[in-house]
Amino acid sequence: MTETSDRLPSNFIRTIIAQDLKDNKNEGRVATRFPPEPNGYLHIGHAKSICLNFGVAAENKGGTCNLRFDDTNPSKEEVEYVESIKEDVRWLGFHWGDRLFYASDYFEPLYQHAVQLIKAGKAYVCSLSPDEIRESRGTLTEPGRNSPYRDRSVEENLDLFQRMRAGEFRDGDHVLRAKIDMASPNLIMRDPTLYRIRKVPHHRTGKDWCIYPMYDFAHCLSDSIEGITHSLCTLEFENNRQLYDWILDELDVDCHPRQIEFARLNLSYTVLSKRKLVELVQGEHMSGWDDPRMPTISGLRRRGYTPESIRNFCERIGVARRDSTVDIALLEFSIREDLNIQAPRVMGVLRPLRVVIDNYPEGQVEELDAQNNPGDPTMGTRKVPFSRVLYIEQDDFMEDPVKKFFRLAPGREVRLRYAYYIKCVKAVKDEKTGRVVELHCTYDPKTRSGSSPDGRKVKATLHWVSAAHAIEAEARLYDHLFLKENPDDDKDVDFKTHLNPNSLEILSFFVEPSLAAATPGSRCQFERLGYFCVDPVESSGKSLVFNRTVTLRDTWAKIQKNQQKKQ
Repeated sequence: MTETSDRLPSNFIRTIIAQDLKDNKNEGRVATRFPPEPNGYLHIGHAKSICLNFGVAAENKGGTCNLRFDDTNPSKEEVEYVESIKEDVRWLGFHWGDRLFYASDYFEPLYQHAVQLIKAGKAYVCSLSPDEIRESRGTLTEPGRNSPYRDRSVEENLDLFQRMRAGEFRDGDHVLRAKIDMASPNLIMRDPTLYRIRKVPHHRTGKDWCIYPMYDFAHCLSDSIEGITHSLCTLEFENNRQLYDWILDELDVDCHPRQIEFARLNLSYTVLSKRKLVELVQGEHMSGWDDPRMPTISGLRRRGYTPESIRNFCERIGVARRDSTVDIALLEFSIREDLNIQAPRVMGVLRPLRVVIDNYPEGQVEELDAQNNPGDPTMGTRKVPFSRVLYIEQDDFMEDPVKKFFRLAPGREVRLRYAYYIKCVKAVKDEKTGRVVELHCTYDPKTRSGSSPDGRKVKATLHWVSAAHAIEAEARLYDHLFLKENPDDDKDVDFKTHLNPNSLEILSFFVEPSLAAATPGSRCQFERLGYFCVDPVESSGKSLVFNRTVTLRDTWAKIQKNQQKKQ
């Protein structure tokens, strides 16, 4: 049994592994792997796989998880992607130790396995063009047609395959195919390609090879070579399992891992297709792979997400057998829950409206005590300056207040956070636009404690910053990347047509002076505005850029509450 099975929620993969251990399969070993292709940056869907593979290994005594790069397509792979993947896995809190591998480590043994299949009459060199191969494969209702090269002799196949390796042929002239069944109901089993010619230098092996194994061939054999016991993959590979098993069975390898499929993560208002994310980056719809609007791990990290919040999110959504779409509100709930505990509270004003307190002494400055986190007294307090001229949010004033608007209005009194009660006595407007540009107020010096000695109450508390002490910074406010909840639904329309043109709003705003020492990557909650992160790329000592990680609006909690009401 697993050491932590008594406190972890059960899922079908944990159940399978527990049973295998009970039956003493694989001599009681649990060995998994996370096998990304280095052809792009990892996204939140990969985080689910990382947490699952490293997690089930850690849950079982002596369990191991390898990080292996399935680098078999040099035309799309880059060292940049390799390094970014390593960084993402480490940041999520997982460590592979000395178990870092590459499929390219096994190019020679993979080639020898291919030769073994040829000698057994289970593979042949096919000289059809790629288009001809596709056309002859058949359909779901019609069987495929045998290649005219399917019955080449073993000797001829070996000669051609060796010459393919030697670089005698052009890309596309020949491929090595498995000889299985062109009438199989599973199209993947209709003589799939095992090797193709690619005269492209590899980021690790250089020009040593000009033929490269296909993913399906390299993947199962790499698992076997590494002694993997449970090959966990998403449902899109369910049909590939038959080929995975066929290759290992035909080669009679010592280790035959068990492939188990689970539902991939689909997230509302975004896309989790690496190909589509590449389009967004290369088409300059995003500023890069780490654009905080991107669902990449590097984008989420730059936006201010914590590794704990992502791990908790992956645990919450669980592991299922059927695909479904997770509401992005659950991801937002996870980061709010985490930052609510650890993020210090500060004050900033996004859309400033100038307030002059007429009866406050000119030149006077008070240092008021403000709590760093009301929920955690151990985080202490800080001093915030208070003076005659302040900034508040434009939305916190309404000249003709509507019903249920309890904030500042002419003749109305409100409380300033950590400070005094103020009453609005006059609104100054721009002569040309008619827009309110300044408020004149009075304050009650007896209300510094946050309450009135005569017992009068106010219905609103506003955040603010002292104009003379405020630091100007840049705020980047993010909304959903797509306007449509499921942008992949419309197969006849380019998914990019659903991009949200207002997914990013940039504002110049004012923050309290305590943030002068804020370091890149640090997180905070601007009271009433949301959780923010100091941009780790574009912030410096002279220029502060804050990315809004998430608003304070807890949509997921509202969804849960509504569901409970319906029940």
